Amino acid sequence: MFSTEVTILNKEGFHARPAQLFVEKSNKYQSQIKVIREDGTEVDGKSILGLMTLELTKGKKIIIEADGVDEKEAVEELSQLIESKFGEE
Repeated sequence: MFSTEVTILNKEGFHARPAQLFVEKSNKYQSQIKVIREDGTEVDGKSILGLMTLELTKGKKIIIEADGVDEKEAVEELSQLIESKFGEE
């Protein structure tokens, strides 16, 4: 298992477009991917609906956790996506 904590940086937060991009990238990996909100709520990182229910706004911290053969690569790419503000700014 591999994980890292990241902060949502883009102005609009984790709305539909970022969630779609996150799911597209997540689905490239065999590992199981979870996104965990500060309060402990966790969802499947390959589920756009699950991600949308987290209601992540700018400044919120999340943990991206992956478990599987490509876990490290998955977490690194997904955290870079968030740190890039999903290409929105």
